[in-house]
Amino acid sequence: MKPSRLSFLGSAAIAALAIPAFSSTPLAAPPAAPAPAAAACKTFGAGKCCKPDVTMHLAKEAIYAACGESDATFIGEAGKDDVCKYHFKVEGASSEDTYVQVYTQTVKEVPPSPPDPFMSYKKVGKVWVTDRAKSPKAAPMLASSTGMWLPGKGFFVTVVASTKVCTKAEAMRLSKSMK
Repeated sequence: MKPSRLSFLGSAAIAALAIPAFSSTPLAAPPAAPAPAAAACKTFGAGKCCKPDVTMHLAKEAIYAACGESDATFIGEAGKDDVCKYHFKVEGASSEDTYVQVYTQTVKEVPPSPPDPFMSYKKVGKVWVTDRAKSPKAAPMLASSTGMWLPGKGFFVTVVASTKVCTKAEAMRLSKSMK
């Protein structure tokens, strides 16, 4: 190829690139930046993030409000299938024992009251709350946690709140936040 043709081809290529800069037709907008990823949850131990279909029944913010907890005392969550455990830091207590656990179960027929052979419950608003142990062996369980049970259509929600995180009175307030 002759050198004059090479310079012509080079000039033509540069001119072709410059035409859009002087054109009255606007250029396409640059692609939008990708949406920021959802904030990763704070996990406890080897636990995984809780599933939204479990946390929708009781959010950690409801625990903060009812039980006097906060981001400062929240250690992390541990999710598995239909269970979410929110762990909190309580001075003088093992973090394994300082949690509020939410459990959901899908069932064909929801019982009219909690089917618990160890505890009796009383109804407070729309939620059933543990009242007393049915046996002396179950009494320590009742002393260390408050159980709450909420029936729904085709499912029920069970919450177990450590008395180190939520006192019995705080658990009663917390029960109003169950969905």
